[in-house]
Amino acid sequence: MECNVKKNMENCTCSYDPCSRKGKCCECVTYHRRNGELPGCFFPPAAERSYDRSFKKFISSIKA
Repeated sequence: MECNVKKNMENCTCSYDPCSRKGKCCECVTYHRRNGELPGCFFPPAAERSYDRSFKKFISSIKA
């Protein structure tokens, strides 16, 4: 299966512009999992902009 970067970019919420994995979801997920993180698209906008992709940050960002 080929990656449809153009279509993926329509929903990519990552604000880290120099990222070489933007729109390449498989590469992005693999990269962040390897680093013990979650991709930015899992986070609410304000938390995503912190660039802290840790599980701890994710949990604190979704608690009401």
